[in-house]
Amino acid sequence: MHTLSSPRELASLTGADLGTSPWRTISQEHVDTFADLTDDHQWIHVDVERAADGPFGGTVAHGMLTLAYVPVLVGEVLRVEGSPFGLNYGFDKVRFTSPVRAGSRVRGAVRVDSVTDLDGWVRAGFEVTVEVEGSDRPALVAVNLVQWSL
Repeated sequence: MHTLSSPRELASLTGADLGTSPWRTISQEHVDTFADLTDDHQWIHVDVERAADGPFGGTVAHGMLTLAYVPVLVGEVLRVEGSPFGLNYGFDKVRFTSPVRAGSRVRGAVRVDSVTDLDGWVRAGFEVTVEVEGSDRPALVAVNLVQWSL
């Protein structure tokens, strides 16, 4: 875990790999709850029996569920103090490169892509690669934009 005393310290980390977050399991219960919250009950996500005969040999997490974990994964490798609050500003370059089977473990490899000093704010872009345990191919690659008030 990297801990910074000010958002401005991020500038010195531009291009740096911050490491990987701990592994997290994306369970079928997580997938089902996400389906209920978003009204996306496509069988590939929630019908365990049908999905067993589908293209991935089982149910898979929604891509948006995997994306929703990205800010949490960044927060597990970086803590920024000295700011009243930070905001998730959005995402750039989101690519869903491989499915995440329900029950799989994922983690985020985080790199500081960019840092911009704005009027009263610091915005950082974190390139996050969501890795799936036992797979050579990542599930997701995205740039998470986070902004801290000064």
